Amino acid sequence: MKKFFADFKDFALKGNIIDLAVAVIIGAAFGKITTSLVESIIMPLFGIILGGISFSELTATVGSASIEYGKFIQALIDFLIIALSIFVVIRLLGNFKRKPAVEEEKEEEPAPKADDILLLEEIRDLLKGSKN
Repeated sequence: MKKFFADFKDFALKGNIIDLAVAVIIGAAFGKITTSLVESIIMPLFGIILGGISFSELTATVGSASIEYGKFIQALIDFLIIALSIFVVIRLLGNFKRKPAVEEEKEEEPAPKADDILLLEEIRDLLKGSKN
């Protein structure tokens, strides 16, 4: 049982899990901001451009059933705008990543060869010389 809890502790406290938790929290907050942007600014502008049409109020009545297809259109537009905004944010973050400073390339001296490698190279050179 101790091993189980030790393994769980190692799993739960790994950096990847914590990074994932932070990403989920930030993603949820970003989703709220984007939803507010869509509902409060973008969709009213679409409504003005389209002559005062509100997508969320579009319905069709079939018999006694009311099909609210406008809410689907609204959700689809919300999704597209959220996907676009996430794409833009990811692209911007990709551009802002720190690029490693260009370091002058230093000529490194090769590591000294082991004695057995030197011996094998000497044998190889002797064999090449005897064939010619």
